[in-house]
Amino acid sequence: MRRPGKERQPWDGFRFLHFPLHGGELLETTCRLANTLKRHGVCRGDCVAIYMPVSPLAVAAMLACARIGAVHTVIFAGFSAVSLAGRINDAKCKVVITFNQGLRGGRVMELKKIVDEAVKHCPTVQRVLVAHRTDNKVHMGDLDVPLEQEMAKEDPVCAPESMGSEDMLFILYTSGSTGMPKGIVHTQAGYLLYAALTHKLVFDHRPGDVFGCVADIGWITGHSYVVYGPLCNGATSVLFESTPVYPNAGRYWETVERLKINQFYGAPTAVRLLLKYGDAWVKKYDRSSLRTLGSVGEPINCEAWEWLHRVVGDSRCTLVDTWWQTETGGICIAPRPSEEGAEILPGMAMRPFFGITPVLMDEKGSVVEGSNVSGALCISQAWPGMARTIYGDHQRFVDAYFKAYPGYYFTGDGAYRTEGGYYQITGRMDDVINISGHRLGTAEIEDAIADHPAVPESAVIGYPHDIKGEAAFAFIVVKDSAGDSDVVVQELKSMVATKIAKYAVPDKILVVKRLPKTRSGKVMRRLLRKIITSEDQELGDTTTLEDPSIITEILSAYQKCKDKQAAAK
Repeated sequence: MRRPGKERQPWDGFRFLHFPLHGGELLETTCRLANTLKRHGVCRGDCVAIYMPVSPLAVAAMLACARIGAVHTVIFAGFSAVSLAGRINDAKCKVVITFNQGLRGGRVMELKKIVDEAVKHCPTVQRVLVAHRTDNKVHMGDLDVPLEQEMAKEDPVCAPESMGSEDMLFILYTSGSTGMPKGIVHTQAGYLLYAALTHKLVFDHRPGDVFGCVADIGWITGHSYVVYGPLCNGATSVLFESTPVYPNAGRYWETVERLKINQFYGAPTAVRLLLKYGDAWVKKYDRSSLRTLGSVGEPINCEAWEWLHRVVGDSRCTLVDTWWQTETGGICIAPRPSEEGAEILPGMAMRPFFGITPVLMDEKGSVVEGSNVSGALCISQAWPGMARTIYGDHQRFVDAYFKAYPGYYFTGDGAYRTEGGYYQITGRMDDVINISGHRLGTAEIEDAIADHPAVPESAVIGYPHDIKGEAAFAFIVVKDSAGDSDVVVQELKSMVATKIAKYAVPDKILVVKRLPKTRSGKVMRRLLRKIITSEDQELGDTTTLEDPSIITEILSAYQKCKDKQAAAK
């Protein structure tokens, strides 16, 4: 795609990293990267790991894989070397694409060092393609290839591979209620159709719009509403590399003013954080370009919804609280599309998207009819964007999503259906917590904790958090021979950060003598959750506990912990 009357300019990798891009430039860079992948042995069906923060080159890497029929797995650039290696090995990745370093919120992330540590344990990796986000030099070993230099040698044209509609497009890892992350598989045609259609209709996208989704491409929101959906619809898509409060709490709104963003899509945890900084940072900037505001990742509380609508949107923007999952591929329940002027209720996803047929199920597996009712949220028929399998383990896919309620897709969430037939998501029903929009299985944290020799047992639960939505709370049993338990707690925090990621570190860790178990040995996390949410007067049935006196022990330990924290303030 040449501009009329202009000679083709030499490809400039630096410009591609740091300046706005037009479609022709993105196409050329995608083709150069695609040809580079082919030169280094990547073939149709091979898997490529992309360990990069939000950047034009990361988008081109995704599209380059798709162009040659390779499968990409984007791995969030905040994951540790252990987590990275586990995902690379599960997907049997042939090539890893990364940066020398990353920049986020004024901090430098040593991405190449993390990749170096990970690939020591990844026998399938044949090449590591290293791009440069900073000017700092990094160690380059036998597997490493300087990406920009290689791309500059390649042809700017790469014919796209012809693919079947059900061929794999990408694998994206998400947390499950067991310790092992699940490689969710999305395929070519259905996923792209659903991402494009939901982007267009939920957000009222119009030709020429600038779409601002501030999600990381390491999550499904970034896949569907930073890359595939907007680009398929010809939208200008904003890539947001920073954080909501760097260099100050006006960063989002300065970006809206500067780029004249029409739709803004972000997470409730960021809204709750910014709300605490007050209205002045918002009102400092012109937000008149905005037409639609969106919320994603977790249910949004009414206070955050009202602030987003009234202060950010000046009470004139449509606000869509969207519910969906990695497994659904795109938005399933949202206030729009709907009839013109139809009501939108605060903090509620409300209306199923076209082709989505939600049902509520009771504990006996029967459909709950009528209004003003709650139940397990299921979907009763297939839709184009749904995941097709868990990579390498289809039985786990069946067990995780279709076994609990045969004939229905079980979302793992609970929901309430109102008098008007609208749906409100009430939260997770399994052992998955939602920290700042990141789904994380409690078993993953417990597995990391279990590696500490002084901690024979642990139980992790989620609890409400003002900013994050949910946070992790770990109850641990420490061996008598361990010595200082405070040292053990600090070591555990470091271990969880190293084995998973920093966001997975429990906000609170309480040392207890033992955990509340049934006679069959099952930990009763329900009781632990009630204790820390001050519902200990309504513990419910405790007759199945092996020793009911353990509740008094834990309550006493928790109270001592709170007293100690209060005294320290």
